Amino acid sequence: MKSTNASVWLEVALNGAVGPSLQPNIPVSISAIVEEGVACANAGASIIHLHAYDDQGNPTEDADIYAQIIEGIRARCDAIVYPTLALQGDLESRYAPIKTLMDRGLMEFGVVDPGSVNLVHEMQIAMGQDGFVYPNPTDHIREGLALAAEGDWRPAYAIYEPGFARLGAALASSVERLKTPVYRLMFSDRLLFGMPPSLKNLRFYADFLVGLVPDAPWMLSGLDADVTGLIMPAAEMGAHIRVGLEDAPLGTGQTNIELVKDAVSKIEQAGRSLAEADNIRSVD
Repeated sequence: MKSTNASVWLEVALNGAVGPSLQPNIPVSISAIVEEGVACANAGASIIHLHAYDDQGNPTEDADIYAQIIEGIRARCDAIVYPTLALQGDLESRYAPIKTLMDRGLMEFGVVDPGSVNLVHEMQIAMGQDGFVYPNPTDHIREGLALAAEGDWRPAYAIYEPGFARLGAALASSVERLKTPVYRLMFSDRLLFGMPPSLKNLRFYADFLVGLVPDAPWMLSGLDADVTGLIMPAAEMGAHIRVGLEDAPLGTGQTNIELVKDAVSKIEQAGRSLAEADNIRSVD
């Protein structure tokens, strides 16, 4: 894994797709997302991840809206700003916005999730409801990596299950001129995939990735998860850190800026410094 002396990539995931009914403090409008992104960057986050919403407050994969947000944040601070990938759809429709943003020079990171997963919440089990299948067929993963190599942007892997890392590593090794993916560990307290956030499970993943991709950057994160207690030990192990309202427990009273400031404090307590955007860009 990367040396623990290296600076920490701090990412903030501003909103997600669940909407304000489940996560009341998320920014939704273009102006709100830009303002919050800039504030989080000024507080220490060098990577900003976001979902776009239309004028009616519905999630959208509109490349023009993404472009306005990315350009709006970049105009006021130096940060790596990147969009999500559509949760469903055929290969062409999912990657159409990404291709448009590539053509406009606005892609530095991008979502390429190396596997499919059932997303089912504890509440849905209790109510006898079905969850959601998040599909990422192999040809979709290959297309994402091919676009990343073509556009010289870094793939961000969400590792919902250990097998995601194995498949992602194998596919990445087959693509020439690809920036090394960042392996982002997905913990959850109440969504029933993978593992809950705990020091034991963090150590499992750290040891697993050492053997699989020893030179790859890896990152602590989650979904409907409180990972704040793992930030310091993860930083001490050499991990990068992601926080934000997309990942935080649903219904939290915290804000993105509070989550970022707390992460900065814990990273500094762990004896590590924060990476600037240009530091991250320089890594192969």
